[in-house]
Amino acid sequence: MLNADCIISADYVLPMDESLALVRNGAVVIQDTKIADIGESADILQKYRTEQHIQKTDSILLPGLINTHTHAAMVYFRGIADDLPLNEWLNKHIWPAENRWLGPEFISDAIGLACLEMLKGGITVYNDMYFFEDEAGEVTKRMGMRAVLGSGILDFPSKSGSGPDEYIANALSLIVKWKGDELIVPCIAPHALYTCGPETLKRAKAVAEKYEIPIHIHLSETEWEVREVMARYGKRPAEYLESIGFLDETVLAAHCIWMEDNEIELLAKRKVGVSHCMESNLKLASGFAPVATMINKGVKVSFGTDGAASNNDLNILSEMSTTAKVHKALSQNPTVLDAKTILLMATRWGAEVLGLGNKTGSLEKGKAADMISININKPHLTPLYDVYSHIVYAAMASDVDMVMVNGKVLVNSGRLMTADEDEILDKARMWGEKIKAADNQ
Repeated sequence: MLNADCIISADYVLPMDESLALVRNGAVVIQDTKIADIGESADILQKYRTEQHIQKTDSILLPGLINTHTHAAMVYFRGIADDLPLNEWLNKHIWPAENRWLGPEFISDAIGLACLEMLKGGITVYNDMYFFEDEAGEVTKRMGMRAVLGSGILDFPSKSGSGPDEYIANALSLIVKWKGDELIVPCIAPHALYTCGPETLKRAKAVAEKYEIPIHIHLSETEWEVREVMARYGKRPAEYLESIGFLDETVLAAHCIWMEDNEIELLAKRKVGVSHCMESNLKLASGFAPVATMINKGVKVSFGTDGAASNNDLNILSEMSTTAKVHKALSQNPTVLDAKTILLMATRWGAEVLGLGNKTGSLEKGKAADMISININKPHLTPLYDVYSHIVYAAMASDVDMVMVNGKVLVNSGRLMTADEDEILDKARMWGEKIKAADNQ
């Protein structure tokens, strides 16, 4: 028999590989942080021996969920300003709050809360766009989570930079420190076309090309943004980015709501990934992204939560269910965005648009042992006829029982193993009291 570091068995295993096959009474073999084998439990246990056999009864084992667009540290601004249009929400509330509060300690503490929330909801990878990302990297790595961390770029000053030169310097520092890390991937994140002029965008693109890192940007989130870009440059947003040589497979574009067919075709041609943020788009009344059209035209679409200040949670399972239902209603076609497609968007496609498809996103030999188990011994998950359907339409974040990243169990029986949950929550309450007290002065 072969030796294994760990074997995890479950009633159902969903590898989310090309076959989209379901393994009943399956098991996954882990060796040296990677998946060594996968198959029916009886066959695996005849072939391998291990001192650590994790048996997940009444459970579904599947790849970890991937959040491809968030501003994770904004969990500390959750509920600070709601029921407002995007421009008013940003200009009158969020940006002033950031200018007052952002700093290394704020980011470090807030990222702890964000990672706690995401991990307990089955998210094993997140793609961030924010500031002081070195602190975010330190906390995320300590908690054992995987992340693509985008250093924010703007044309105007904020707490983390005086202008493009300093933001670019911040990005370079992040790249130098984290390039090649097992869990943390550095990224550059020019905020949007209305906050970054052409020279700033070109500089960000040049950095991405030189260091072979991803680019993370907001694109066509509101009608106002499209009008603003057209007034400045005489082109629609995707056409403008194409004209300056910005679009390629390293770009992850968030939102992509107000897109015309020729722009969608541009994204498909350039292999640009898209992060669909359904619940944030709904809450800010930004509109409905043409997700079904994008997928039909060959654009790879994934899920993002956006920041918790505009969602107001970091819950990909909720995004999955809401997205499937809303787009069925919009298209008046109940077959649109079926459960298997939705789960692909949340797992393998999410990894692929972040450039991590060879490492995570599916349970396959040679990939990292990143996986979660969902406990199905629940009233709302009984009886079970279709595993894919249950995950997309019925499962909740609280059903996530175990989370593993890189072969290490981070959440066990719903409890975080790599940090003190109570300490994280105490810090969040402390910051909340401080922010409320300042607002009331």
